[in-house]
Amino acid sequence: MQLISRFQKQFSYFLFLLALLQLCSSRKAFDKISNENEEEQVKRSHFPGGFIFGTATSSYQIEGGYLEDGKGLSNWDVFCHIQGNIDNNANGDVADDHYHRFLEDIDIMHSLGVNAYRFSISWVRILPKGRFGEVNPSGIKFYNKLIDNLLLRGIEPFVTIYHHDFPQELEDRYGSWLSPLMQEDFVHLAKTCFENFGDRVKYWATLNEPNLLSDMAYIRGWYPPAHCSMPFGNCSTGNSDTEPLIAMHSMLLSHAKAVKLYRKHFQAKQGGSLGIITSSMMYEPLRDEELDRQAVSRVLAFTTGWMLDPLVFGDYPPEMRQYLGPALPSFSQEETKLIKGSLDFIGINHYSTLYATDCIHSSCILGGDHAIRGYTYTTGYRDGIAIGESTGNQRFFVVPDGMEKIIQYVKDRYKNMPMYVTENGYSPPRQENQQVQDSLQDVQRIEYHKGYLAAVARAIRNGADVRGYFVWSLMDNLEWIDGFSVTYGLYYVDRQTLQRTPKLSALWYKNFLANNTSPTIQIRSSI
Repeated sequence: MQLISRFQKQFSYFLFLLALLQLCSSRKAFDKISNENEEEQVKRSHFPGGFIFGTATSSYQIEGGYLEDGKGLSNWDVFCHIQGNIDNNANGDVADDHYHRFLEDIDIMHSLGVNAYRFSISWVRILPKGRFGEVNPSGIKFYNKLIDNLLLRGIEPFVTIYHHDFPQELEDRYGSWLSPLMQEDFVHLAKTCFENFGDRVKYWATLNEPNLLSDMAYIRGWYPPAHCSMPFGNCSTGNSDTEPLIAMHSMLLSHAKAVKLYRKHFQAKQGGSLGIITSSMMYEPLRDEELDRQAVSRVLAFTTGWMLDPLVFGDYPPEMRQYLGPALPSFSQEETKLIKGSLDFIGINHYSTLYATDCIHSSCILGGDHAIRGYTYTTGYRDGIAIGESTGNQRFFVVPDGMEKIIQYVKDRYKNMPMYVTENGYSPPRQENQQVQDSLQDVQRIEYHKGYLAAVARAIRNGADVRGYFVWSLMDNLEWIDGFSVTYGLYYVDRQTLQRTPKLSALWYKNFLANNTSPTIQIRSSI
């Protein structure tokens, strides 16, 4: 055992030295990035005092601890264990082992200088069977330790209550989000969180990206429960015309009921705020024509407006009512009163911009002209030329101006409510057998964040009430169906040893947060 331990230490030390050499060899590139023209360089001082800068993760993507200490079985546990669902048949059984390494990860965040950390609660870690079982004290203990240690390091917890993973029990019992019963379970989860963590948590996001989840799980069938129908996919069950609308409706009412509970019983004493997080792509007209400009307005209403209009105005966008008619669920008078104004802030997850073209007056590619898409077709290409540089996600392109435009859209449509950019990040194009040193020298990621942060700063100067920015993600993790092949992290995670190694972007972010334009490379061994 001593021989194995000595070998492991030597191997870890070798990896550390390799990372150090590669980062030092990148110093010239780093200095070039840092010494650009002053007018072009975004600085922390360009943002208001009290602005939140953080990193973001989610429970299933990083925690691991599969069925450990009383944790239940989640929908993603089941889905990932079905061969072929995830790239390279990866799963979250171990992920980044954050469940055991959270103190190390807090040290990493503290070394970066962030003042907030956005993470999510694993529903099955604290309520293994939802309201059909008991609260798991080990799960409560884990999140209490995480929150307490964040606060000790001066890092504000920004907590997402639900980020795609829920007890498989609820899918088996009544079909999860397709049933109104899920609303009761979500409120039970939220109440458990408020009771146990609310004395220290001041920022709550109820649900992460209901609009994306409705699309991926009930239109395309790429996420559990893998429901879809033609022309969007060939699933064993599902209806892509109706089920996403039902699921979104259920999620919005779940949000509103949780907010009502918090405002009535917790907010006055705990002093926190509640919002929701939307997946917000920006769109540009494919052609400089009025019909394509209308298509842009329509697709924005069918994506961002789909989930935010009801929470601000009390009903779905009129564009959706016009084209979907009775297929779009209705809110009762009581539900309208409940849901309208049920936001303290809006969380924006933004990565990219696409082109949009009209499909009402012209034919489009199969599936693009469907009512559920607002009779629009979206693409990253015009005349064979990409809208921006490619990334590790085939639908994500580097278009920094899109950040300013989506913030402006939300600002104008929703009366400049407080906003947080809750996710923004870059993954390089996928490469077979990519070398570790290439992953660490991530100059493209630095350029991405600089461009998008500059866009946020411009939006703020133009009057947008943006109060925070979170990098997705703290470290490379399980990127849902893409497994570990797509890498957004500021830190590289060795899949064998799980050692975290800072990429060049981590060093850039650290110096950006220190408002330091003459950075020095300093690496501390964790051995």
